[in-house]
Amino acid sequence: MKNNNFISSFKYAFAGLISASKRERNFRFHLIAAIVVILTGIFSHLSTIEWIILILCISGMLSLELVNSALERVVDLASPDIHVLAKLAKDMSAGAVLVFACASAIIGILIFLPKWMEIIN
Repeated sequence: MKNNNFISSFKYAFAGLISASKRERNFRFHLIAAIVVILTGIFSHLSTIEWIILILCISGMLSLELVNSALERVVDLASPDIHVLAKLAKDMSAGAVLVFACASAIIGILIFLPKWMEIIN
């Protein structure tokens, strides 16, 4: 299904985002977490570099969750029966999401904790 229309490619991309928002619990969780982080960042008066880092973490997390969900769908299509290789592919993809989520959480702590400690003291 080759698409030569540049505008149509955006339509399909937004359809994918909407589909993930409706069907994927983990994607919705990460969207809510992103909103919380952005609001917290606004009230924490982040520097430009801190915003850049957080935006990279948020966009990376959402992108990786989308890729994980897409991979799960393709694996289910290719192997509707339970198969050890299908399970491994899904588990490894979920593991990649977990690694990025943990790294993003640590980065968030490193950015926000000093600011919160400053407010408390």
